[in-house]
Amino acid sequence: MSDSAIIEEAAATAEGGASPLARIYGEPLAQMPHDLYIPPDAMAVMLDAFEGPLDLLLYLIRKANVNVLDIPMAPLTEQYLLYVEAMRSQNLELAADYLVMAAMLIEIKSRMLLPRPKAVAGDEAEDPRAELVRRLVEYEQMKLAAHRLNELPQAERDFDWVEVWVEKALLRRLPEVNPLDLQNAWRGIFREARLHTRHQLQREELSVREHMGLILRRLRAAGGFVDFVDLFDPTLGAPVLVVHFLALLELAREHLLEMTQAEAFAPIYLRLADERSDSR
Repeated sequence: MSDSAIIEEAAATAEGGASPLARIYGEPLAQMPHDLYIPPDAMAVMLDAFEGPLDLLLYLIRKANVNVLDIPMAPLTEQYLLYVEAMRSQNLELAADYLVMAAMLIEIKSRMLLPRPKAVAGDEAEDPRAELVRRLVEYEQMKLAAHRLNELPQAERDFDWVEVWVEKALLRRLPEVNPLDLQNAWRGIFREARLHTRHQLQREELSVREHMGLILRRLRAAGGFVDFVDLFDPTLGAPVLVVHFLALLELAREHLLEMTQAEAFAPIYLRLADERSDSR
């Protein structure tokens, strides 16, 4: 349908008492102005909205409210050629694909006008529209699938990504004495004791119980709280330090003293168990 025919039809509808064509500054417009100018690019803007020949064909079919499996080829071809003619006058390069589809429609229309040969018993006559219908059905399915995909939430359109930075250095460990920390502290003392080793061949009897008493007296003299490193004298030699360390472990096993640490990798302190009970 041409632009002038559309205008005449709209004017006739308005004269028949239907709703006004438009309202200008609140006043109803019942008749189309005779001096209305329609620019030549008006049709090209609408044609650019179609994504291709199949999209245009599907639009015409849905607009006519006909079944895609039983397409009336004569009116469909006529409407399609009107669109293509308007497109070709504005954009010849854009109309190339549409012209190919127009040739296909004309061929199908001519084949339907020709008499069909009688089908063999048990076989159905081939419909010239079968290939076109198949392509239209597949295109509509893909278009609906693309529409559903587009409705799904998309990053940076419907939501934004959130990044959280976790600083590992801020993670605090529980202030407990780790056996590995105790081992490292002992190795440091023992390494320093080796620097003061005296190569003397003599037999020396050392008592763990005796050193347990020495440690308890040292703690009481210091107020029940002393640094782990200060409890050992590297100048006494490795044998004495070993017995002294065994005495320390024995006191801890018998719950006579406790080992504490303010935080991870901090110095280790010793205190009497009864001192804590007294402070409570």
